[in-house]
Amino acid sequence: MVDLYFSHTLPETKGQMYMKSRQTLIKSLSISALSMSAALMGCSVETDVTHLKKSSQPVPVEMISLTQEQIARTTTQPATVLPFYQTEIRAKISGYVKEVKADIGDYVKQGTILAVIDVPELQKQRQIIEARISQNQSEEKRAEAGIQLSQANVQSAEARLLQAKSELNRTKALVAAAEAEFDRTSDLVQRRSLESRVLDEVRKKRDSEMANQQTVSSAINSASADVVVARAKQKSAEADLQVAKSQTSIARHQLEELDVLLNYATIKAPFSGMITGRTVNPGDLVREGNEVGKGEPLFEIDQIEKVRVEIPVPEIEAAFISRGDVVKLSFPSFPAEEELKVAVTRFTGKLDPHTRTMLVEAEVPNPSRKLIPGMFGQATISLGSPAAANMLPARAIRFEGGKAFVYAVTDDVVSVVPVTTGMDNGNSIEILSGLEPGQKVVDAHLKRFKTGEKVAPIQ
Repeated sequence: MVDLYFSHTLPETKGQMYMKSRQTLIKSLSISALSMSAALMGCSVETDVTHLKKSSQPVPVEMISLTQEQIARTTTQPATVLPFYQTEIRAKISGYVKEVKADIGDYVKQGTILAVIDVPELQKQRQIIEARISQNQSEEKRAEAGIQLSQANVQSAEARLLQAKSELNRTKALVAAAEAEFDRTSDLVQRRSLESRVLDEVRKKRDSEMANQQTVSSAINSASADVVVARAKQKSAEADLQVAKSQTSIARHQLEELDVLLNYATIKAPFSGMITGRTVNPGDLVREGNEVGKGEPLFEIDQIEKVRVEIPVPEIEAAFISRGDVVKLSFPSFPAEEELKVAVTRFTGKLDPHTRTMLVEAEVPNPSRKLIPGMFGQATISLGSPAAANMLPARAIRFEGGKAFVYAVTDDVVSVVPVTTGMDNGNSIEILSGLEPGQKVVDAHLKRFKTGEKVAPIQ
């Protein structure tokens, strides 16, 4: 009986022991999992497995206050070096390139010959114009001689006119004398003191003198006409001279114009600088407009003794820019060198609609030519005199979705407060709105707080 009872109850006792062991193992694993999860979440777990609950203790944090500081407003932006002047040199005349006297990397002075274009047809045109000028000068001499001849003719005609007028005066005197003698003789004849035939002789003499007077008058008219003709010829000769001089002047201006075109055949540097591009070779055919290959310029030249540094300033700081503001420049190419200090030379006064930035320029002397056009750097511009600003360390400000906020603390209770930021000097950020001076906020912390959570300052 005992054996049978034992054999009957033994399997049931082993099953109970198995079930108890399994339940104990499950509880142990559950406690371990909860403990690990609670540890990762920064919570504590009570050792009693029957009472698990989260801790409600305040989170210890470092706190800082919004303070007002006197700071110099600055803006730090990327900067690009550009040549002070940059130009593309193109041809103003068509022809074959005879010589190329400059290449990339050459530093040239203003007026240095870079290339020569061969234009023999223009040289021939110049010879033709020079011959035309010689011809016109000969015409001028001929016209001058004609003027001299006409002047002599005028003088001769005037002399004849004067002589005729003198002769007229003489004949008038003779006519008057003949008239007097005729009257006297006629009176004597009527008195029969003289014979009538004597009166006939005196009449003939009077008529002869009157005819001579008419002849002299006609000579005066002829001499006057000759004077008019001579003077007209003189004016004609003077007009011929003016025409010849005008033709000479036109030919000279044509020659000057041609010389200007011939000067274009010699390509010269417009200013001192470095050749940064060359597309022309001896023998190339260039046309007016520099259609070499794909229409590229013959040369590119940059003036680099002095360079421009262009700085795009954002809209929020553009209004504070003034001429003369101090600009500190640094370049990655020269990390060991001190910052360059220059002044704002000019700015556009308007924002680029695409980038919402205003272009600011500073001129930088570059006598050693170490600043290369296209070089990238960083510019820090001082915007006026120091001013009071509410500042917080950058680490205390959080950003999400492009918007800034802080964890403000009042009576050890956290509030998520959106703020508007301003100037950023790399260490601190200006708070424009959202907080009052003296307001405490949570300093750098890994936890993401929610409004209403409690915190405690770290002692």
